[in-house]
This record gives sequence, C-alpha cells and structure tokens, in this order.
Amino acid sequence: MTEYVIYGNRPLKGEVSISGAKNAAVAIIPAALLVNGKSRIDNIPEISDVSLMLDILRRVGADVRLINRSCVEIDCSNIYTTKAPYDLARMIRASYYMLGAMLGRFRSAQVALPGGCDLGVRPIDQHIKGFKALGANVDVQSGFVTAEAPDGLCGTSVYLDIVSVGATINIMLAAVLAEGMTVIENAAKEPHIVDVANFLNSMGANIIGAGTDVIKIRGVKKMTGGCYTIIPDQIEAGTYMAAAAAATGEVLIKNIIPKHLECITAKLTEMGVEITEYDDSLLVRSRLPFTKTNIKTLPYPGFPTDMQPQAAVLLCLAEGTSMITEGVWENRYRYVDELKRMGAQIQVDGKVAVIEGVKKLLGAPVRACDLRAGAALVVAGLAADGVTEVEDVSHIERGYENIVEKLSRLGAQITRMQMPDGKALAKAR
Repeated sequence: MTEYVIYGNRPLKGEVSISGAKNAAVAIIPAALLVNGKSRIDNIPEISDVSLMLDILRRVGADVRLINRSCVEIDCSNIYTTKAPYDLARMIRASYYMLGAMLGRFRSAQVALPGGCDLGVRPIDQHIKGFKALGANVDVQSGFVTAEAPDGLCGTSVYLDIVSVGATINIMLAAVLAEGMTVIENAAKEPHIVDVANFLNSMGANIIGAGTDVIKIRGVKKMTGGCYTIIPDQIEAGTYMAAAAAATGEVLIKNIIPKHLECITAKLTEMGVEITEYDDSLLVRSRLPFTKTNIKTLPYPGFPTDMQPQAAVLLCLAEGTSMITEGVWENRYRYVDELKRMGAQIQVDGKVAVIEGVKKLLGAPVRACDLRAGAALVVAGLAADGVTEVEDVSHIERGYENIVEKLSRLGAQITRMQMPDGKALAKAR
C-alpha cells in the first residue's frame, strides 16, 4: 500500500504544466479501433487509466507502440477478438467505449460491465438505447454487455433522456461507420466530447455539432490513419488552481485552454481568489480567508462535478456558511468524513452539503475513496497545519500525472511512500 505524506501550510510558488485530458484519452484510445491502420496520439497523460486502456487494446490484438512518455502509436489492422478482457475491462469505467468502437467497426462487441470510482448508480441504459436505435441487438447477462449487428448499423435519431457524456461518446463511436445519418439530441457538451469528435474527424469521420446539444454523424465507408494531439486536462488544471488557492500561493498554470475553465474560474473569483488569464495559462494568487459562496454542479458548461470535492476544501476555509448542491452523482460526498478528520465542519443531507468555514484545517491520516476525493484531500493537506497522510493513492494516480513531482516543484513538501507491511495491515483492519 502506498501513501502520500504532506507537510502542510507552505505557500506554493512557480509554474506547473497541465497534461493531456484523462477523459479524452480514455475515449480516444478505444476510438482508434475504428481505424483499420495506424493512429498516432500525442499529449496522452502518463496515468494508470491510460495504461489500462492501452493494455485492453493490446489484449484484443492492437499493436501499441509508445513513441515517448506522451505519444503512442496504435495499429488496429489485426484485431482478432471483439471480446474485451474481463479482468481489465471491469477495472475501469471507460472500458464501455470498447462497445461502441467494436460494434461500429466489427458489428460485434462483448465487454464486462464497467468499474471505476463508486459514485453511486451509473447505468448504461442510454448507451444501450442508442445501440438498439442504430439496429444492434444488445444483451446484458452474467456481468457482460453483448452487442451485435450482423447486418450492420443504420443511421437514426437518438434522443438522450438525460445528458450523458458516456452515452454521447459511445453512440458517436458506433455511428461513424454506420449507413446514413445519425442525429444525437440532448447530447452532452463537455470539451472532451469535442476532442473525441475532432479525433474521429481527423481520421476520416464526418461529425458536426460536437459541443452543442445536437450532434450529426454522417457515416463513412472507412477510417484512415493520422496524427492527433489531445487537449489539456480541464480538471487537472482546476485542481492545481484549488491547490494554489488553498496554500495561499502564486502559481502560473500553463498549457491550458482558459475557456474550458471559465466555470471554475468564475467560482474561485467569487471566493476571492485572484486569477489573471493569458492566452494559454492562468496566474492564481490568493490569501485567506475565502468568501463564502454556493455551488451547484451541472453538466458542462456548468460547474463540473469532478471539481466539487476540491472546491469544498476551499469553502472549508471561507468565512461563514456555504452550500454545495450535487447535481450529477449521488455518492460524491464520500470524502466528507475524511475532511472532518482534519477539522472541517460539513453536514450532508442528500444532495446538499452545508459547510461552515473554519480558521484552519489540521493534518490527519485520511483515505482517498475515489479519484477526485483523493485530489481534494491532497489540496486539504497542502493547506493544513501539521502532517497529512493520504492512503489509497492509487485512486489519485488514475487521473493525475506525476502529481507528487509537480507539487514538489511548486514548493510543496510531499512524499510518495510505501507503507510498511505492519502499518498497512493495521490500517486495512
């Protein structure tokens, strides 16, 4: 078992460069299956979720070659199975993109029901609705989703009952090689949806409207190879903005698209954080205490649910009472008990968290229960007096490239340590 040990209450200063977007990468990698040839993908983040997706492609017959730490070449000319490996697919939520990609190209797919962070019920009914509308037969049984379209897929109109990022991307993947036009209405608008559409178009697809609530996909006969560069990670950038603010530092956050961060920038500015925007970077300065505010998470362009735990840490250090309403995932507040160990005063009632600001947080042993909760605890540890030990950091490393190294360069005193067997066993009990 590995943990981060953080000696807090040290201002962060310097520059940090943001890596490629996790949520784009884990969709674009399986999208490469649609190409009967080579795809070169640049600016991929060096994180465990990306490594897992690349391993899944290797196991179905793709030739995966790492050009360097941030560039991969994928050749899907010799795929020999449309059944994704169960042991890997069940470990990551994004494995369900194998369904759309394989169904689109090979007219058949079998993938285990996905895993990932436990954020409550996250059904894939909208994915299945889209596949069926395109003409596929879909069966969910014994932990697998099986989709088949022996006569091929045909373009159609699909109205999503809820705004779903995963379903929007998966239907888009299935439709690019279908016969005729597919229209997705009430589509999600997140930046990584636009990035996936741009990747597909660069490989020969014909997609318009990504980033709006109506996406139109005109099916093409084949996808050709090419090169593509993934966008910067909106949530990683937001997390470093929160870290710089919580630690009352001055940090230049580089390699970003400022427009993607507008919803985050607006709320941090409302809290009293000083943010200066440049062409592809932001300068973050702050001092305590923050100004109380209310936040409601919503699909893009609203405030992202993936930034909710990090924002909660800042509100713990605000004067007065703030409120967060979670509008996306029902189980997002699992981190609250861990923040309470550090002195936070938070009460949760259903989807609403009421946060009473405190003068300071205190270091404590805490546990990362999911990816963004873990990031929030790191942010809290940077701001806290004393020592914070964050365990189960494998969750954090699913989505943050070299977080210890990046924070250390900013002046944080943070170490990645292997816990002694006795200590790890005691904590497990």
